[in-house]
Amino acid sequence: MSRFFRGGDDSSSESSSDEELYGSEEEEEEEKDKLQQDDSDDDDMDQESDEESESDSDDGAAKKGTSRFLLDVESSESEESDVEGTTKVKSAKDKRFDELEATISLIQNGQKINDWGSISNELDKLNRQVVKLQDGGKAPKAYIKCVAELEDFMNETLAKQKVTPKKMNATNARGLNAVKQRIKKGNKDYQDQIDAFRKDSDAFMESDEEEAPPPPKATKVRFEATSFPGEDDGGDFTEVTGGRGPKLTPESIPKHLRAILESRGKKNTDRLEQIKIMERLLAVAVTPYQKIRVLMTLVSARFDLGTGGASSMPLEQWKAAERELASLLLLLEKEKDHIVIEGAEEWDDDDKAPVLENGQKYIKIPGSIVSYIERLDDELTRSLQSIDPHTSEYIERLTDEGALYNIIVQGLLYYEMLRKDASLEVPQESLNRMIQRRLDHVYFKPSQVVKILEENSWKEIPDSVDSTITPRSQSSDAAQLINVLCNYLFENSDGIIRARAMLCQIYFLALHDEYYRARDMMLTSHLQENIANFDITSQILYNRTLVQVGLCAFRKGLVYDAQNTLQEICGSGRQKELLAQGVMIQRFHQVTPEQERLEKQRQLPFHMHINLELLECVYLTCSMLLEIPLLAQTGSSPDVKKRVISKTYRRMLEYHERQIFTGPPENTRDHVMQASKALAAGEWKKATNFIHSIKIWDLMPSTEEIKTMLAKQIQEEGLRTYLFTYAPFYDTLAIETLSTMFELDSRKVSAVVSKMISHEELAAALDQVTETVIFRKGVELSRLQSLALTLSDKASSLIETNERTLEQRTQGSTNAFNRKDRQGGQRGGGQRGGRGGARAGGNTQRQAGGTQFTGGALGAAVRG
Repeated sequence: MSRFFRGGDDSSSESSSDEELYGSEEEEEEEKDKLQQDDSDDDDMDQESDEESESDSDDGAAKKGTSRFLLDVESSESEESDVEGTTKVKSAKDKRFDELEATISLIQNGQKINDWGSISNELDKLNRQVVKLQDGGKAPKAYIKCVAELEDFMNETLAKQKVTPKKMNATNARGLNAVKQRIKKGNKDYQDQIDAFRKDSDAFMESDEEEAPPPPKATKVRFEATSFPGEDDGGDFTEVTGGRGPKLTPESIPKHLRAILESRGKKNTDRLEQIKIMERLLAVAVTPYQKIRVLMTLVSARFDLGTGGASSMPLEQWKAAERELASLLLLLEKEKDHIVIEGAEEWDDDDKAPVLENGQKYIKIPGSIVSYIERLDDELTRSLQSIDPHTSEYIERLTDEGALYNIIVQGLLYYEMLRKDASLEVPQESLNRMIQRRLDHVYFKPSQVVKILEENSWKEIPDSVDSTITPRSQSSDAAQLINVLCNYLFENSDGIIRARAMLCQIYFLALHDEYYRARDMMLTSHLQENIANFDITSQILYNRTLVQVGLCAFRKGLVYDAQNTLQEICGSGRQKELLAQGVMIQRFHQVTPEQERLEKQRQLPFHMHINLELLECVYLTCSMLLEIPLLAQTGSSPDVKKRVISKTYRRMLEYHERQIFTGPPENTRDHVMQASKALAAGEWKKATNFIHSIKIWDLMPSTEEIKTMLAKQIQEEGLRTYLFTYAPFYDTLAIETLSTMFELDSRKVSAVVSKMISHEELAAALDQVTETVIFRKGVELSRLQSLALTLSDKASSLIETNERTLEQRTQGSTNAFNRKDRQGGQRGGGQRGGRGGARAGGNTQRQAGGTQFTGGALGAAVRG
């Protein structure tokens, strides 16, 4: 089929191609004769072919074969130009040139009306467009002309502002500053062309010759020398690099760093490749400025590997970032004339490094050390959240906290050094954030662990360096360290940081059994009044501190204080959620994926958890010691029946009592419920055995002391329960009998009875001569009186319920009654104030709250 597409313009090319296709000239001649015979049958086609051969004067020969059926380029173009409405197809390069010219015209229009806001936007767009139109590193001449004229126009505007300052609006001022920065930054790459344009603009624009791009150089692959037997093995080796690898030199470091920074956040960016390039840049860096810049960019690039809130950094990348951050702090410690500070101006000149000028003490590098440290800390926390805490991997990962704490201490020392120079104006907030991070790692740890952390951190710091806030000599005392850090934040911060510092100190005091100091600080801080206005992280810390204070009160034997403190957290049934130790699955509440992700981010690592089983055991035990005597007291006094200390405990107790068969206790709740049942029956020894058999007490320090304290509490509450239960059956009762029955000292029995009498819990008197308790019968209510009071309470509640129901049902028809009332009043011929009688069609409107309902004799008795 290829014979139908052969051309007849060039005989030499035709013959050579025919030889390749058909292999011989004889076959070619046969094909020509055959085609000529076919062509002779059609006269019209011959005529057209003759006309084409005659009109083609340039070629000088008529087209042969099937070529006459194909149109030339010229004829096709002429036909396309003749057809109206046909769209001319442009190449991508022509379209880009058109866009470039349109942008340049917009910039020129902006110059005419002095609109620097639009000029700034269009110049940014122009710089992006010219990147695609560069030819061998040369920019289009139209672009060079535009930026050169724009720079001159900008300089004229700035000069006019200095001579006759006019107040520009905010948009123009921002646009002018942006154009100034972009011109200064962008014109460096095309300075040679701009200089040529300014030297002779006409010659520059008329010259059509564009420098051809240099031919691609052949990639030279240099192999390492291979030593053969008998040759000297001590030759020098040359590193083999890829053909596309950039040439890295100390002079090219700023340009490479700028290119890497500009590509951050863009799609299809190979972050690992950038990290490898920066590692090589760090190896060739010579000056301290170059090393600091490369280290900061490298740490930032490693942090970019964290893809989002759901995942954490890879372990090897985190450790590499930790090492590089430690190297950065060590370098800043050695080179004291180089400082990294927030708000410093960016050095834009890539050709030369900054140097100290006259009157300057420091080379300021923009950056934030505290932000790097906070991000490193957050990544460690996120990593611990994603690891199973019951594996050895969690323990190994937790060992990295020591290295992180060393960096936190070094960062704190660095900011202390910067704060000594008042000319630097280092913000106080940065130092406060560093101290808060240090507090977050020590407030929940025992003193022994804090002491080890401090000793290891100071070993990494030179002996010549010391802290003014936390001197090296105070590192052995954990309590003193916490006190100093918190007091510093009390004086130099406010808001959330100050509140968190106070909560950390309270937590530490409660953890080390200083209950009264922790309680006083909690009450004087008034945090319970405005904690709802703080962020969720601070609310979680408040809940943790509250729980720790309650556990401290329990260890001190203060049962009432412990139960009262733990009631807010444990009584809600949402301990996991409030303490950020797990996500509660609620039955009628659907959690969105975004809320679930945020909840998981707020979860604390496992080593910071408070044992929830121990917390529940303490809460239920305290509730038992308070509720059982109260239940015994309300058996004969219905007025106190409304008082409930713990609704959670009451529900568990009622559920346990409803069970027909109860086996031996299996968990903590079963032990406490069985002990409650035994204590209510007066079997205090049995109750003590149930409580002591709970294995969770072994997790608390001084387990034997706690069990002894619980035994004494059960004895005392058993005595109170016995007196409440059996007081109606005694006239007198000897203290010695009670002492023998509950194995308490007679003085302790007398003290308990006296306290009950003084609080009017027991209607009795204590005879100290005979050491007996004399009960008074007249004060006790009879069975009938108790039932009458109960009936009156229920009747009053029933009346109120009926009145509310009636009011809700009649509320919608009140307007209709009022309309009838007004109509009836008008028809009756007199005004009745909207309260017409029955004959007038009105209806007396009832007041809210049932004030018009007397309730009969029973209601009068209740109100009386």
